[in-house]
Amino acid sequence: MDGAQLVRIVLATALLGAGSGAFACGEGKHGGKGTGQPAAFREMLEASLADKHGLEFHVRGQVIPGVVTAISDDGAVEVRNQARDRIVIRLDRVDAIGR
Repeated sequence: MDGAQLVRIVLATALLGAGSGAFACGEGKHGGKGTGQPAAFREMLEASLADKHGLEFHVRGQVIPGVVTAISDDGAVEVRNQARDRIVIRLDRVDAIGR
């Protein structure tokens, strides 16, 4: 195990161990029109779309901040942030969503 893998494990453990409920992990009830994603994912996406508040998408060790601008039925979400006008994120690649 190299240093980078150890850092990823420590960060993942810290995020999952936060216990504050700020992150929607892959546990619990699934929802979202057959996407296989937790219902909390869909709730957070729809709230961001309606209220225009930002979310953090955790994808393979990277964090992508953004406000949801569209939710597609094919398992993707479109967001924008200060750096990019349009970012399309596949929901099957999202590990966690934070607010």
